[in-house]
Amino acid sequence: MKAGHTRSQERILNLLKSLNKALSAQDIYVELRRNRNQSIGLATVYRSLEALKLEGLVQVRTLASGESLYSSVQQDKHHLTCLQCGKSIAINQCPVHELETQLHQSHQFKIFYHTLEFFGICNQCQEFEPASICAE
Repeated sequence: MKAGHTRSQERILNLLKSLNKALSAQDIYVELRRNRNQSIGLATVYRSLEALKLEGLVQVRTLASGESLYSSVQQDKHHLTCLQCGKSIAINQCPVHELETQLHQSHQFKIFYHTLEFFGICNQCQEFEPASICAE
């Protein structure tokens, strides 16, 4: 753990690493207070997440609904996200690692992580689309 982190930042980072999944700030707040008996305010959760994000230790993914999900930076994330049902499908291969390296070198830009997200309609939702929408 980097020196200078607050206790709240350490708790949040440890939680995200231990759960190994993306959570909203509200979910982090509930998990820490209810399930781990740690007193922390929601505003503190948001401030801590912002500080950890700026250090490159936490990444944020914004869903089509506008909700932000936070996770510890372990690997780059790639998804197909359905605009109708909100289902998100992880993509395992990364088509942009070479571009990331080029951007890092050409702009001397320190890249912590990247996300790649495609938005559309999933197969299941396509089956239930009214014929009139498909015909247009």
